[in-house]
Amino acid sequence: MEQAVKVLGYSGAIVASAFAGALWPVLTDARKRLVVFLAFAAGVMLGAAFFHMLPEAFESGGAFAAGFVPAGFVGLFLLERYVLVHACEEPPECEEHAHQRAFGMTAFLGLSAHTLFDGVALASAVAEGVGMMAFLAIVSHKVPSSLSLASILKSEGRSRGQVLWLVLAFGLMVPVGAGLYYALDRVAHWPRMTPAALAFSAGTFLYIAVSDLLPHINRHGRDRRLPHIGALLAGLLIMLALAQLLPDTHAVPR
Repeated sequence: MEQAVKVLGYSGAIVASAFAGALWPVLTDARKRLVVFLAFAAGVMLGAAFFHMLPEAFESGGAFAAGFVPAGFVGLFLLERYVLVHACEEPPECEEHAHQRAFGMTAFLGLSAHTLFDGVALASAVAEGVGMMAFLAIVSHKVPSSLSLASILKSEGRSRGQVLWLVLAFGLMVPVGAGLYYALDRVAHWPRMTPAALAFSAGTFLYIAVSDLLPHINRHGRDRRLPHIGALLAGLLIMLALAQLLPDTHAVPR
């Protein structure tokens, strides 16, 4: 029950942050700072995976959990490549989107699929005692993602109400994913499910950072390299500092 309350609280904060991130492009033009946000998000997601999620998954599940890291990475790759048209966090004026007038709904579906996995990651991280780390990683990614999604939807001429409703649905995939994790855990009653799910989720975090965020930064951040490198390193260092300051998160009853 305590874990469910934590997940519910974290999920509510993530949904609220995603909605707040969408307000900026809806009311103004914030796309110029998008690359900086994404660089920071990439650093936080890499840090969350390497400094928190993977150590905890391996501590709890041993070598068995290791096989679920590539499963998460490849699974999300296959989902994007062959089920959904790739939906990255690009500004709507970039050449990838120049000839895709209906890209908004594709971006919504692709990013919502990512967010569903984020919900699974959040629930499994809370179960392993590293929920705060996953929460910070997801928030740092959801704000720029919702900012980008709102920018794309706005560029297609959608009303403010339509944009905000779609962004809200996108954010609500976090509690849906968390609910999916708990439903599977209740049905399966598998003691190794939590470390396996955490390792799988770490693989999805690595995929998002390496396949979506860092290539975007490399393509669109050449004119401001130092701020982007600084934002990336800041995200990594924050997660490393949290790993050092909060060592007790690994001391969780099994």
